[in-house]
This record gives sequence, structure tokens and C-alpha cells, in this order.
Amino acid sequence: MTARMRQAVLSAPRSLELREVEIPTPGSGELVVRVDLALTCGTDLKTYRRGHPKLPFPTLLGHEYTGTVARVGAGVSAFREGDPIVAAPSAPCGDCSRCARGLENLCQHIDGSTMAFGAFADYLLLPAHVVRRNVFHRPVGLPLSTCALLEPLACVVAGVERLDLTHTETALVMGAGPIGLLYVSLLKQRGVRVAMLGKRPRRLAAAKALGADLVLDLAQLEGDVPQAVREAVGGEGPCTVVECVGRPVAWEQAVAMVRAGGEALFYGGCPGGSTVALDTRRVHYDALTLKGAFHFTPGDVRRALDLLVRGALDLTPLVTGETPLSALAETLESLSNGADEVKLAVVPGNDA
Repeated sequence: MTARMRQAVLSAPRSLELREVEIPTPGSGELVVRVDLALTCGTDLKTYRRGHPKLPFPTLLGHEYTGTVARVGAGVSAFREGDPIVAAPSAPCGDCSRCARGLENLCQHIDGSTMAFGAFADYLLLPAHVVRRNVFHRPVGLPLSTCALLEPLACVVAGVERLDLTHTETALVMGAGPIGLLYVSLLKQRGVRVAMLGKRPRRLAAAKALGADLVLDLAQLEGDVPQAVREAVGGEGPCTVVECVGRPVAWEQAVAMVRAGGEALFYGGCPGGSTVALDTRRVHYDALTLKGAFHFTPGDVRRALDLLVRGALDLTPLVTGETPLSALAETLESLSNGADEVKLAVVPGNDA
């Protein structure tokens, strides 16, 4: 009898079901991993609510995870059955023009068809190009939930690498979601004074626990938000603003908040077709630097893994609860309706 597993499949917005399918057989260079724990993510929630341009329906969800090797494909020598692993869900091709220019985070062949999505399941198939570059043995002694944060931490490592922190006195992070909170943690690790601007009590409490020097509740700010933030931060305002909201108004506020000579990093992805109004006089005469940040390179993944192995970051405040795989649909619906959580751990084994 063929072995079976459960796999979460999203067939339309807000229409998710657990299907019983065959456990995959790995091809050459591939691995099949038993999922020990997966984490909810903002991308999962956006896809659940409205779909994703690079993930046509029906689509699989879940890409932050840690697991144990269950089956090994031909030609794989670095891993054996029973090895605990951590991984990022994608890897660059190494051959396209962008990879040749060192822009592996913008590889032309990273899309929904080449990424190892589907960690909201009992087992997950990892393609050969991911196994070659972005799968690692799991560090001993780390909580599973911390290990599963490798991918979003790599994204934040990539963003911080784009910042010029040499003369930064204060960095403001906009958005108290998981990515914003990871920015707080990593910027503090770099020795920067960090202010957080966000909403929801539990997330703001997590910002404090991660070391934020100043926490501003957006719901309590009155009047002109950029002016209120500049006054709260002190001086001329933040030297660096990291936007992790993904709304045009937040992009505009980031430019309005940053001090003369400062920089704004736009991490939050806005809906397609969005535009923002840019104060060109301010950008020119205040010599602002505006940057985008997206995805990660294999080097960023290795740097993120090193931070975890060294215990340089305490990321436990990011995971605020757990849920079994069987309750995934109800969990995503609750999070989409505003449940005050940061990340939840989806643990397939809890159903047993």
C-alpha cells in the first residue's frame, strides 16, 4: 500500500483544505523531509486572503519550516535518512544574467514553480537546486521554532546589508509584524538605537522584548504622524527608516520621517500597480537615499544560520503559540481577521 500524507491546498481565496496525497518519491538530487514544525507568515496570509501573482491556484502554502530527512534521492551525499535539517525554500540558478552580476536574490528563475512551498503538510519535497545550496544540518539545541525562522531572518539580513549604519544614531522600524520585529532584533545586534512604530499590544510587547529602545503605538499618535514620530525620536528624527508595512501611505511617511542625509529602506511589498507621491524637493535638497529590499542570496542564508548557531539573537518572542495541522484553515482565518499573534507554529505531529 502506498504511503499517504496530508497536504494543505489553497484552491481559491479563503478556500483551504487538507488533502490526502501520496508521500512523494525524491528524484535525483532531491530530498523528502518530514515536517517537524512550520511557521505562519505574512506571505501565507496574503495568499490565503487574495491569492498571489506567482502562485496560481491551486497552490501549496508554508515555506518557513524545519524537518527531518525521510527519503534521499540518488546522488545526494550530504544528507541521510534521519538527519534533522533547516532550509530556505528557494535557491538561485547561478546561470542567468542577474546571478552573473551577483544579484542572486533577483534570479530570473525564482518563482512559484521553483520554490519549495508546501510546508503545511506532513512531508515536503525539496528540489535538487535547493538541496545543493540552501539546506543545512539543523543546529543542535535550538528550539524548532527558532530553526524555522531561518528564511525570514535571511531576508532581514539581506535588507540590513543594504543599509549604511556607519553614522546611524536611531533607526525607525515601521510595522510590528514578524519582519519588522526581526529588523528590530538584528539592528539591535548591530548596536543601533531602535524605535518601533506599529500596532497591536502583543506585537509591541514583542518589540520591547527584542530590545526596542522606543515603542510607538500608531493608534495613540495624533495629528501628523511623521511629525509626531520625529518629535518622539528626538533631534531631527531617525537617521534610517525601515518600512515593513507594504502600503503606499507607509512608503510616503517613511520619506517624510527620515532626517536630512538619511536613508529609507522599503521592504514591505505594496499591491501591484501601487504608486506613491514623492516630495522631490525633499529627496534632492535633503540628499535622501531611498532603497528597496527583496528576498535573499545563499550568502544571506549562511549569515542568518551563523547568527542562529552563535545564539546572537533571542527570537523566542516571535512565536506566540502553536496549532495542529488539522486546524490550519481555522488558524489562517483567525489571523486574517486580526488575531493578535505574531507567528504561530504549525506542528503536524500534534494531531497524533
